Amino acid sequence: MVLGYSFTMETIAVWFSCGAASAVAAFKTIEKYGHSHNVRIINNPVAEEDPDNHRFLLDVQQWLGKEIEFATNSKYPSCSCVDVWADRRFMSGPMGAPCTMELKKKARQDWEKEHKPDWHVLGFTYDEKNRHERFVMTERDNVLPVLIDEKITKQQCFQIIASAGIALPSIYLRGYPNANCIGCVKATSATYWNHVRKQDPEVFRQRAEQSREIGCKLVRWKGKRMFLDELPEEAKGRKMKGMDFECGIFCEERSL
Repeated sequence: MVLGYSFTMETIAVWFSCGAASAVAAFKTIEKYGHSHNVRIINNPVAEEDPDNHRFLLDVQQWLGKEIEFATNSKYPSCSCVDVWADRRFMSGPMGAPCTMELKKKARQDWEKEHKPDWHVLGFTYDEKNRHERFVMTERDNVLPVLIDEKITKQQCFQIIASAGIALPSIYLRGYPNANCIGCVKATSATYWNHVRKQDPEVFRQRAEQSREIGCKLVRWKGKRMFLDELPEEAKGRKMKGMDFECGIFCEERSL
């Protein structure tokens, strides 16, 4: 330290979503910047995620050797999407979903106001360069593309996690495309919703009842929006692909 001056390390906020890519992004950020920056790993807990996501979070925390913090919205202490939908009387639309806005974005913004990070890291992989570039253009430009810089793909993230001896969240093993909530209301695919109906019938029933009560037609089949309880069990849309819809600190829905 130079006399009369103090050195404060810049802070990097890594947003961990309980997915493989964000876990590897956290690991690579610590590896590359841990000696020169204050690296903090933050998660937005959501009650509707698969319970095994929390086990994965604890395993990743041990692997990283760093505590994973939680950022929440004080308006919704339950961290429940169901409570947000009931309060807002809205579930999903072309501009996204209120659960992402309240439990992810608002929680992140509150955390940022208090802790003022200098940089952010998200789990954008090498095969998602376009998403990273779009995010930088539309959301913020202080994002460190750690996975893209090392040309690490989503599949390689799975391999890195496996090599570390960590079991992936069970939601992946049950055929879901990502580690989002079960019954993600940003999905409109008949294929996805019938997958939920088969894998998690109670969740499907809950979404069907609440969306009908609110008046939100969540699924699209044969070009028509309909309520979940109107969807034929044999209906199929496009094949599910990983990361077709993403619930992170922003809200994005692709063509499903």
